[in-house]
Amino acid sequence: LPFPTLSLPHLSTPCTMSSPLYWESLCVFSTAAQQRSTGDECGPEDPRDEPKHPLSDCALEHKAIKLEEQVRDLTERYRKALADSENVRRRTQKFVEDAKLFGIQSFCRDLVEVADILEKTAESAAEEAEPTNPNPTLQKIYEGLSLLEAKLQSVFAKHGLQKMSPVGDKYDPYDHEIVCHVPAEGMQPGTIALVTQDGYKLHGRTIRHALVGVAVESQE
Repeated sequence: LPFPTLSLPHLSTPCTMSSPLYWESLCVFSTAAQQRSTGDECGPEDPRDEPKHPLSDCALEHKAIKLEEQVRDLTERYRKALADSENVRRRTQKFVEDAKLFGIQSFCRDLVEVADILEKTAESAAEEAEPTNPNPTLQKIYEGLSLLEAKLQSVFAKHGLQKMSPVGDKYDPYDHEIVCHVPAEGMQPGTIALVTQDGYKLHGRTIRHALVGVAVESQE
């Protein structure tokens, strides 16, 4: 039988089985084909084709519980922060309002001393301007002092400053200061029988206590 021939593209003449080049070329072709076949079957797998292992139901439930706890914790912190912010806002607003109302407190304390002097002067002028002493000058002075005192008290009231004349009221340590005790004649013990100095309040806050005498039961 004639030997088969092998045509190679890079050779101008065919190779026969008796030629060493024939067997060498055949070995090369066989090895390349085997490598291609092996590479197709045993090549590296696509990592995307690897099966994924999903989390178990228990793990998912545990994770959900953790997330819910975090949400509750953050919500509670947010609410507390809002409450703290609101408290700070209210305290700041109250501080500003008090500063507006009571910023003149020291000034008012000084003014009420002037009012005391004016009141005592008007009382002295009233005693001198009695009908038994018909002096027109003293009468005019008394009338002028009375008008001035009334105007001053009107200005005080306009700015929230009020005088306390607590005769007959129950003794209150927040508003009154006891300077003496007097026998309770026709009065309930513990009530104020006399006032030696008027007290004053600024917008409901006592800025000067009234000096009072309190009625007590007489000791027989």
